[in-house]
Amino acid sequence: MGQSPSTSAAPPSDLNRLQIAQLHPNTDSDSTDYTLRLSDDCLAAIFHFLNTADRKRCSLVCLRWRLVDGQRRHRLSLNAQPELLDFVPSLFNRFDSVTKLALRCDRKCASINDEALVLISLRCRNLTRLKLRGCRDITELGMAGVGDNCKALKKLSCASCMFGAKGIAAVLDRCFTLEDLTLKRLRGVHHIGDMAVGAAASLKSICLKELVNGQSFAPLLIGSKKLQTLKVIGCTGDWDETLVRVGCSNNGLVEVHLEKLQVTDVGLVAVSKCLGLDTLHVVKTAECSDVGLCAVAERCKLLRKVHIDGWRTNRIGDDGLVAIAKHCLNLQELVLIGVYPTFSSLAAIASNCGNLERLTLCGIGTVGDAEIECIADKCVALRKLCIKGCPVSNAGIGALASGCPNLVKLKVKKCKRITGKGVEWVREQRVSLAFNYDDSEFEALDGGASDGVGGAQHNTVEFLPNIINQTTVAEAEASSSNNNNRMTMLRSRFGFSAGRNLVPGAFRRWSNSDNVSSSSFG
Repeated sequence: MGQSPSTSAAPPSDLNRLQIAQLHPNTDSDSTDYTLRLSDDCLAAIFHFLNTADRKRCSLVCLRWRLVDGQRRHRLSLNAQPELLDFVPSLFNRFDSVTKLALRCDRKCASINDEALVLISLRCRNLTRLKLRGCRDITELGMAGVGDNCKALKKLSCASCMFGAKGIAAVLDRCFTLEDLTLKRLRGVHHIGDMAVGAAASLKSICLKELVNGQSFAPLLIGSKKLQTLKVIGCTGDWDETLVRVGCSNNGLVEVHLEKLQVTDVGLVAVSKCLGLDTLHVVKTAECSDVGLCAVAERCKLLRKVHIDGWRTNRIGDDGLVAIAKHCLNLQELVLIGVYPTFSSLAAIASNCGNLERLTLCGIGTVGDAEIECIADKCVALRKLCIKGCPVSNAGIGALASGCPNLVKLKVKKCKRITGKGVEWVREQRVSLAFNYDDSEFEALDGGASDGVGGAQHNTVEFLPNIINQTTVAEAEASSSNNNNRMTMLRSRFGFSAGRNLVPGAFRRWSNSDNVSSSSFG
């Protein structure tokens, strides 16, 4: 395709191509579409061997290629307004291999009803993933149709729908292969009762987000004996009792996310019964303290990923982190936001957790040069480090020039004591390090380049939102004076000024504190 015919005797196929080219006198033979001789099935089979990027490029060539490729499309996203009902037969005659379907509707518009959803489910019997967003006119009858017709369904996600617990129960009673269930802002959630939830036997992941009366799904959580991942985010009500019931009956969980919940140490103690726990996120749970975290650390010795956002309540600190350092020796990822650990707890983690690869320190007024120096000295396996809103200076960052031999990515933001001169020196010492730094002066000095030094890609990464801790100017200066005896040579090299930009930072508003994300690794 796209090559000139040979000067020797042309085979019959080439003669046919020349005849086709004569039908387009204004087009030379090099641009002739030889695929006109191929059937749609043959062309679709060719597209099947292309990757996603190449198929997208091919879809721009002509309308026929786009339609033929669409016949083999496995993923489809549709605007779920009432008018969709009229196009369902013709649409799914063309796209007859869909296995992943998303139906989205704007909250200000009417959505498809049960009739349209049942008709779609009849056309997509091989559906494995279904997303419903804002489909407010669908009831439990439509969901029952999905359960009857899509027996291969493995992943169901529903957001801003009105069918409530009855609609979910209608699917669960019919789909015995469902493994992943996500419910967000679901309306009509009442007591589930003693319904038979057949899919509970196969469910491996459940995510409940921003639900009112979400505790009604406790029977589902308890009945899911294969459940491995539980995420409860922003749901109202007291969750201690629910977590106690789940911990007593289902101790096979390996991943637990608790975020913006009314949960206390009682709930964390219940989670500690899951001895195989691998990942724990405790984010903005104001009543959780070191007591609950110690219980989890002492019993769940296989923990590898821990994310803690203390919300500046000062209830989680050294005791909990020391327990993690003592018992969780396989720790690989640690994110600390809005907590106040001291040198002793961070030193314990750096010394005991030899497999630590990813570390985030965000909005921690007690982390200074001494702590970063300790991390640089002892965290040999560390690969990614993120520091934000901490009173760290050029001297602390300078320790990373020779420490952490496996470090490949370093992110620094809102650390007012760090200057472009210090960052430039570290980059010169470690040219392979991808150093993301947000200071505008240094970016101008660097010529506005977006590439890292030494060929390392410098991608624009969204850092954690601004966090300003409660440390006053006097406390910050006192912390600095405690470290005056460390790394004097680095300080003299960088010309470090202790009071740089501290006063504006101390009085900055905390307007963005609720937007903190506990994930900072790009």
